[in-house]
Amino acid sequence: MKKFIFLILILYSFSTSYSQELEATVQINMEQLQTVYKENLEVFKQQIEDYLNTTKFTGGNWEWPKIKCSFNMFFTVADGEINYSAQVVVNSIRSIEGTENRSLMLNIMDNKWSFQYEKNQSIYFDPTIFNALTSFLDFYALVIIGTDSDSYEPFGGTPYFQGAMSIAILGGTTGYSDSWGTSSSNYNKRGFIEDATGAGFQKFRQDIFDYHYNGLDVFYRDKEEAYKSFEKLVNNLVKWKNTTNRRSPFVNAFFDAKSGELISYLQDYPDRSIFTKLIKVDPAHTSKYIEAEDR
Repeated sequence: MKKFIFLILILYSFSTSYSQELEATVQINMEQLQTVYKENLEVFKQQIEDYLNTTKFTGGNWEWPKIKCSFNMFFTVADGEINYSAQVVVNSIRSIEGTENRSLMLNIMDNKWSFQYEKNQSIYFDPTIFNALTSFLDFYALVIIGTDSDSYEPFGGTPYFQGAMSIAILGGTTGYSDSWGTSSSNYNKRGFIEDATGAGFQKFRQDIFDYHYNGLDVFYRDKEEAYKSFEKLVNNLVKWKNTTNRRSPFVNAFFDAKSGELISYLQDYPDRSIFTKLIKVDPAHTSKYIEAEDR
């Protein structure tokens, strides 16, 4: 079973002896753009895919399988020949030990990505400076790696989340601060990473580890043990919800990826009140939980 040992001395650096972490696919939709901008973006998809699949985002020795992920980009605005805005859906998946099944780890819709791009421009990885195009990709690469790592070792994703936080802080000081600041929307990058690294969500991160490592990974050989991990996560979130009214982009992102999976794995769970608890902590998917509870 995959284990993670994190000896991170320099986060976010190149090393030719280290394997690359991501196996990414990129799709772009340019239907809303004028023809001239579509022509300017002719090789954009391949450039971004190459960037994600050849850049080494961590300073650790990545000896494990590459993380499968996807970036679906929907261009919404283009002007001045080089200025673009897009919405991006970021997904990543994780294998479930001992099975052919996969677990959706991230399913994030980021509505705010603005950047400059010239036709056929070179794209380089440079973590020492903020670049609205590449720093966005770097941020999500680290979030993907951090989320995956948290599911194999308690707090294994901490150095990657911290790297993503550094990018978010830097982005907030630039002319692209609207994309990197906090907002009242259901999801924003800064709010997500603040919660992921914040003291108030460390129990939740521990529960996320148990959900995967002691839940999904053992479900088909020890269903009762897996149920304990699922139940602990939900009950601890209910306790958290009882003490705060605030929304958490981090918690919301978890359920955007996991609500369907939870329903599937809990379909034979004897205490159907767990779905009432899920409605409390994840009201965005209420209709799905009501339907599951009535089965």
